[in-house]
Amino acid sequence: MSSSRSLPCDEVAIRATRTAPGCAQSQKAWVLAAAVLASTIAYIDESVVSVALPAIQRDLETTLAPMQWVVNAYILCLSALLLIGGAAADQLGRRRMFLTGLIIFAIASIGCGIAPSVAVLIGARALQGMGAALLIPCSLAIIGAAFDEGERGAAIGTWSGFSAIAAGLGPLLGGWLVDHWSWRAIFLINPLLALPTIWIALRHVPESRDADARQKLDWLGAMLVFAGLGSFVYGLIAASRLGWQHMAVTTSLIAGILLLALFVVQERRSAAPMMPLDLFRSPTFAGVNLLTLLLYGALGGALFFLPFLVTSAYGLSATAAGALFLPFTIVLVILSRWSGRLIDRFGARWPLIIGPVICAIAFALLAGASGSGHYWALFGPMTLLGFGMAVTVAPLTTAVINAVPAQQTGVASGINNAVASVASLLAIAVFGTLAAGDFDRSLDRHLAQADISQEERGAIESARGTFAATSAPGDLTEEGGREVRSVIREALTAAIGRMVFVAAALAFLSALCSAFMIRSDRQSRRKGNG
Repeated sequence: MSSSRSLPCDEVAIRATRTAPGCAQSQKAWVLAAAVLASTIAYIDESVVSVALPAIQRDLETTLAPMQWVVNAYILCLSALLLIGGAAADQLGRRRMFLTGLIIFAIASIGCGIAPSVAVLIGARALQGMGAALLIPCSLAIIGAAFDEGERGAAIGTWSGFSAIAAGLGPLLGGWLVDHWSWRAIFLINPLLALPTIWIALRHVPESRDADARQKLDWLGAMLVFAGLGSFVYGLIAASRLGWQHMAVTTSLIAGILLLALFVVQERRSAAPMMPLDLFRSPTFAGVNLLTLLLYGALGGALFFLPFLVTSAYGLSATAAGALFLPFTIVLVILSRWSGRLIDRFGARWPLIIGPVICAIAFALLAGASGSGHYWALFGPMTLLGFGMAVTVAPLTTAVINAVPAQQTGVASGINNAVASVASLLAIAVFGTLAAGDFDRSLDRHLAQADISQEERGAIESARGTFAATSAPGDLTEEGGREVRSVIREALTAAIGRMVFVAAALAFLSALCSAFMIRSDRQSRRKGNG
């Protein structure tokens, strides 16, 4: 859920505030409207896709692994190109990059909406991620460039409020569209919103650049991290189908590790690195990013499975799956200001210990509730999870900024947001592979113990790799169909429950990172003064 993150465009926004010339009063409302519309497009699309995954899987007749790629193709391109996209906007022009990202995103959305196969859908999702890598950072940057310091806070507050509403309502809207129209509708809405946004940007948004922007862009670093993450994630996802010993899996994993190692070497040697490695010399900065990797990995991995639980295991609608995300988002938005006050009273360290612990408890309760088969039992843990994230998000952003020198706060925040995206990328790959294996083993146990006909056995076997409680074949009796669906749903529910327990463990480990690696504010100030 994108509303659970500080937004991945802080470096661009901070540069914009330093160089902002401002613009005519009549233009400012139009600039704000363009930024709000663009963010709405990006955040609604990001949050609704997970709700549509079970319907996409059924319609395109595919397995769980391609569904992982439907999500991960977008996240991979976004996380690998995000920092370079913001730097390109500073150098080449924020409006130009804003329009470029918007047009790419709209064209890719049409490709998603009309995709005849899952391979085409995955390719279009990757193109969406490339567009979002330009669109998301530039949305806030054009506000920073257009509004002067006295007006900027209110403008950004309006923008963030609409972004939070879009992210919160996205799953519910997406579920309704899936139920009443088609999963394709969630993508085809984007071009309709993009057209007025493009018109506003062309007519009313002034161009702006950063005169102090680096003249070189770290394209080699971006390509290395893209190829390294892509190769590593491919190996993780392919392992569910081919096995960990398969040559393609081991080769991809090793190649991914080597490419990421080369990325580290490139960043160490580059005159203008997109990820300055010296920032990680700060124990607090290293600790808060490790916390982010673990906690947002837990969040991304667990929330990936909820729509499958609600629609495939419980047999409810996509709208019901979307509604399940509402308490999480509402609590997070309502308590965000209160969370900011926690920092003033206690500093960032204690909230970053307590918040992840609350999240760990919420995940454990969610795992237990998932096995009950009762939809409404999930709402309590989801509300508690929103509370835990509300305690965590603002202190997390503050700890990142306070851990580095003032002139590096922008790039530090951008790195932290990229880490959060990479966390979801890796978690969906790992959790999906583990869950698919767990699901198939559960089916094996049922097949070994159950006294069922060959037709029923064949129907259960056909569910392997699909991670879904499919309709029973027509040649089964009514009683046999119920037996088949019961076996598949039990295996599915058990696999999802165990993955959410893994998420609870990761959240607890993130709290330990805070306890042992993140300094108190007083220690950080004393270190800085020294």
